[in-house]
Amino acid sequence: MTDPTLPTYRLDDGIAVITLDDGKANVFSTPALESLEAILDQVAADDARAVVIVGRPGRFSAGFNLAEMTESVEGMRALVARGARWWMRLYGFGVPTVAACTGHALAGGAITLLACDVRIGADLPCKIGLNEVSIGMPLPVFAVELARDRLTKASFAASTMGAKVYDPEGARVAGYLDEVVPEDEVLPTAIAEARRLGELRTGAYARTKLVARQAVIQQVLATLEADMATVSGPET
Repeated sequence: MTDPTLPTYRLDDGIAVITLDDGKANVFSTPALESLEAILDQVAADDARAVVIVGRPGRFSAGFNLAEMTESVEGMRALVARGARWWMRLYGFGVPTVAACTGHALAGGAITLLACDVRIGADLPCKIGLNEVSIGMPLPVFAVELARDRLTKASFAASTMGAKVYDPEGARVAGYLDEVVPEDEVLPTAIAEARRLGELRTGAYARTKLVARQAVIQQVLATLEADMATVSGPET
């Protein structure tokens, strides 16, 4: 029987739609990441032209599963490393990726925004940002490098070391989002953008993305094990 709390996948006329909806905060747990890894495999097998990642109303994702993060240091590091590999795969994925940010996007939720090519956000009261330092957890290399690449230079220090959290318009200015639209237009706008990008030559898009991002991906994966050895969990 399929677990209804895990991410789901549907193919909409060549556009892969991945929905995060665990009924709560859409956390990244080991089972959720296993599901997301398998979904990207299916996206590739289906020759989808683009990918849309959408949350449930009011929630995009609050990041890693806190229960797993606090169970043991070894388990926490394994979970974060798994997340890092998935985000690096998403960041370099060979077709356009569009995030439909339906609400709060903190920690791993914000990282997902940074890893997607285009980010459409809902105009509603919500928090978006890398809040790890505020809970006593240093940002791992992959999060810092994604922030360095995708956020504006002016917002980088405040968003990483300062753990600054933004409303949607502030997140757009900082670089977490590209566009803010009314809540009911988030998914339609994201799918329309995915269709537009999906009309581009896939090979040219993939090659250009690889050239632009492979240095960061290679650095993160080459140093991931060493970085995880230094990462501690959130203070409780």
